[in-house]
Amino acid sequence: MLRPTENTDIFQIDSLQRAAFGYFLDHADPVTGLIADTSLRAAPSSVAATGFGLSCYPIGVERGWISRREAIGRVLTVLRFLAESPQSRDQRASGHRGFYYHFLDMRTGERTWRSELSTVDTALLIAGVLTVSAYFSCTDADEGEIRMLAEKLYARVDWRWALNRGDTLTMGWRPPGRFLKHRWRGYSEALLLHVLALGAGDHAIGPEHYAAFAEGYDWIAANGEPHLHAAPLFIHLFPQAWLDLRGLGDRSMREKGTDCFDNTRRAIAFQRDHARRNPGRFAGYGWHLWGLSACHAPRGRLRLKDGRWQRLLGYANRGAPFGPDDGTLVPWAAVACLPFEPDASLSALDHVAAAYPGLLREGRFPGGFNPSLPGDGPEGWVDDRVVGLDQGLVVMMIENWRSGFVWELTRSLPAIRRGLQRAGFSGGWLATETR
Repeated sequence: MLRPTENTDIFQIDSLQRAAFGYFLDHADPVTGLIADTSLRAAPSSVAATGFGLSCYPIGVERGWISRREAIGRVLTVLRFLAESPQSRDQRASGHRGFYYHFLDMRTGERTWRSELSTVDTALLIAGVLTVSAYFSCTDADEGEIRMLAEKLYARVDWRWALNRGDTLTMGWRPPGRFLKHRWRGYSEALLLHVLALGAGDHAIGPEHYAAFAEGYDWIAANGEPHLHAAPLFIHLFPQAWLDLRGLGDRSMREKGTDCFDNTRRAIAFQRDHARRNPGRFAGYGWHLWGLSACHAPRGRLRLKDGRWQRLLGYANRGAPFGPDDGTLVPWAAVACLPFEPDASLSALDHVAAAYPGLLREGRFPGGFNPSLPGDGPEGWVDDRVVGLDQGLVVMMIENWRSGFVWELTRSLPAIRRGLQRAGFSGGWLATETR
């Protein structure tokens, strides 16, 4: 149980981070190394969750929660499996053209849930692959194999193929040969996808494709300042789990006099202001309880605790401003925002500890909760899932707040520097660090 204190201290943060890290020990398949999408029994692997898990193993080593030798074994298990798993147009393959299907069978690695070959989820996986290649840099054979496999996996992703002869990257592909109709255009979590696709070798996309992606930016005003709008929190947070964007902006951002990091701080301010105003009159909302993002919830018209009927959205990209809101919050929001607004995050954690003591499951936050719905306690409805993506975000963002460790690792990767520069980013560490 999260212990309320007058001021949340580092021992609580450490406990949350360590418990979240434990997800990747508890929910990794011993044969394939793949990480389960959620804690539900028989859940498939998410390749994105596997990318987060890979990125968390070095943090576990540095924090003393896992030995370097065990971490090397876990990393090699999954990298070897990914390198050897079938890549073809066959519907049962693990991937095609270096990309991977969104969901894979934990034990066989075969495509499951009729999922798409996902460009953005593959990018999250490759980000994890590159992170471990930066960390395991010793000269012994096992760490050398990690770097060799990482290079192989990154090199074979055919980012250019995913353009499907268009000016922007497609969101994915389905066998036997159909690209998804939607493309990545406008500010989204696909920022990370573009950095990796631009920074690659033989199959890299060109700067003109990033320019086409950025043409879809939606700028709004935030207290007289320009804000690059994206309503759900995860859009701002996922790329920055890996990318140190403090003081960095692309051409459009520089023209507006802002950068990605400050833009995220404004996104958090929008979320807190929405919770304070609470236009939906939902239970618990306020300065110290906020967090609208993609998550599960019940679906349909349900009666709230106060007697009103409310349409619940099921799985949806909730957000603020202008995003849908049905009273369902993501409890991990404050932790994941620590690098950007530590005071607001810490006060929110204290509030959650005092007001919703039953949220944590084995020390981990669930995927979502809705205190406006009837339930066993003040938490109301609580998701029975713990989600791998959420746990990875918690581990990585706490670490970036505590030490900047993940950002330091990825800054050392030539592909990250090259990708950011080809996208037109400048400032921040790009201007001060040389390789």
